[in-house]
Amino acid sequence: MNTQDPNERTAEAGEYVLGTLNAAERQAFEAAMARDEGLRREAYAWQDRLLGLTRRLQPVAVSPELWARIAARLSGVSQVVATPARSGAANDALWSSVQFWRWLSGGAVAAAMVMSVLLVRTLVAPPAGVEQAQVEAPRYLAVLQSPDNAATGWIVETVGTDAIRLVQVGEGATIPQGKTMQFWTKPEGAAGPTSLGLVKPGQVVVVPKGQLPGLAERTLFELTLEPAGGSPYNKPSGPILFVGKAVRL
Repeated sequence: MNTQDPNERTAEAGEYVLGTLNAAERQAFEAAMARDEGLRREAYAWQDRLLGLTRRLQPVAVSPELWARIAARLSGVSQVVATPARSGAANDALWSSVQFWRWLSGGAVAAAMVMSVLLVRTLVAPPAGVEQAQVEAPRYLAVLQSPDNAATGWIVETVGTDAIRLVQVGEGATIPQGKTMQFWTKPEGAAGPTSLGLVKPGQVVVVPKGQLPGLAERTLFELTLEPAGGSPYNKPSGPILFVGKAVRL
């Protein structure tokens, strides 16, 4: 990883906390984090933001029948053992433990994502004996954050199998008069970015996949501040307002 690039540091820290890095990337990030206090702060900030998001979710009661269906589909998991909670200093030590946070970010979050996908597939699975017409297309999500304060402003999500959608989900940047936002993408390994058009604050932008140079894990998306009418070059000319990389769901 390029730990000198602020945007790369932020994106990599988010992927580490989400548990989407492969084994080699994860080891390299942890080695860099061990000697870089700023990188550790990036990871801790991501943990705080993601925990804040979970607090916004409303609990949903799951019926015993649905749990039974989920359990029947899970292989290699015989039982879940509940451990009594500890209090006082023991809990403080747990929450300050690096190993605990690694488990939480790399294990629990990843497991929750897998469980969510499994649950959706369970609910929409065809009846026994009915063959599915096609394999489900990959789904991707990119969370675009400000490189200045790491605030989440926009997300990019796949829409069915035919398009991606850019949606504002947080406080947007102030766009000065005579300026505009421009939407860009760059698949990993591509020679340069591709413009996906101009964007107004609050606008929902849908881009057909045929207009994308590619869409895969770690595809970069960003919004930059450009002159009215867009960048005069075939690449961003202004500062990055929001940036993020796609993860596969």
